[in-house]
Amino acid sequence: MHSRRVFVKQGAVALLSLGFAPHFLAEAAAAATRRRKVLVVVFQRGAVDGLNMVVPHGDGAYYAARPTIAIAAPGKDGGALDLDGHFGLHPRLAPLHALYTRGQLAIVHACGSPDPTRSHFDAQDYMETGTPGVKSTQDGWLNRALAQRHDAEHAGAMRAVALSPQLPRVLQGSAPVLAMASLQRMALTSGARAGDAFEAQYAAAADQVLRDTGREAFDAMRTLRDVETRGPRTAADATYPRSPFGEALRQVAQLIKADVGLEVAYAEIGGWDTHVNQGGAEGQLAGRLADVGRTLGAFVTDLGTGMQDVVVVTMSEFGRTVAENGTRGTDHGHGNAMLLLGGPVRGGRVYGRWPGLDTAQRVEGRDLAITTDFRDVFSEVLTSHLGVGDLRPVFPGHAWTPARRLGLV
Repeated sequence: MHSRRVFVKQGAVALLSLGFAPHFLAEAAAAATRRRKVLVVVFQRGAVDGLNMVVPHGDGAYYAARPTIAIAAPGKDGGALDLDGHFGLHPRLAPLHALYTRGQLAIVHACGSPDPTRSHFDAQDYMETGTPGVKSTQDGWLNRALAQRHDAEHAGAMRAVALSPQLPRVLQGSAPVLAMASLQRMALTSGARAGDAFEAQYAAAADQVLRDTGREAFDAMRTLRDVETRGPRTAADATYPRSPFGEALRQVAQLIKADVGLEVAYAEIGGWDTHVNQGGAEGQLAGRLADVGRTLGAFVTDLGTGMQDVVVVTMSEFGRTVAENGTRGTDHGHGNAMLLLGGPVRGGRVYGRWPGLDTAQRVEGRDLAITTDFRDVFSEVLTSHLGVGDLRPVFPGHAWTPARRLGLV
């Protein structure tokens, strides 16, 4: 099976695409006439400390285990932003706290992959393939979900975009995906003369398939260049951080507002492997969380009423140890927290069963236990939001049914 992808990176095109549906620009134009649901997946690579991101301030064992890095209880200096009397958000996530109070943010705690690995590489692979414990899976679950909806209505080549340095594992597969580092780089490096000259070489190619692939790649470049140079502008009151993650979400918002047929977008932010000097209300982790909070807050402001058709979900390969280590950091753990925001989200609530943090309640005496499989979260989003009818090919071997629905969307 051919893998149908186009990579656009620093203004250059690597033609790894065979068989894109033709005339996708017409498809993109047609998309503007109908409301399209969009899913944005954000990967916090490196294992974010979910216990300091979504603080269980009502669990006394949390403070006993973290004498120097715990987030203080709500109302105290540098304290958590209370959610429900038991959980609170890290104080650097104030933009998300405002969304929670408006019912636009939901949280699933004690969530993650059932596989016990503590390897970043294996855990990320399992979360992206959607087959925990199985290393032979070739494609990603999000690409398989797209393939389930590959029909006349969902055939545009712009339906899936990854704003990342390389195509993420979760989007690898047979469904068309566009991966690029930046829209802005395209605008700066894709002058008409160079693009037209290179395209002419493809027009003269003897191989019909290669010529069509090249033309569609350049069509994609033109469309994305137009979005960056002449497309919708960022809302005046939306202030994105000047960070790679902030820039990625700003561009995702541009693509959504430009009605190019986008259904799935992917972005990531790293730097979460905080073994040493993690910090509490201030410090290393706080800086990363501030980037997330400000970026997602700006994204919601930027899209405005457009958020009624958008769901953003965060994931990370695993959590971190309940107890801080000897270098005032945390080591590789197990259970974690996922964030969901958007108009369709039934927010203002922390979902999932809390297992507790006492030593006897921890996995191997050290980690937050998992009570919600991450595949259950995405299964609910895929069915309720994107309308994926058959999840068996998406998460093979995982018996999800509507009875397992948390009520998130």
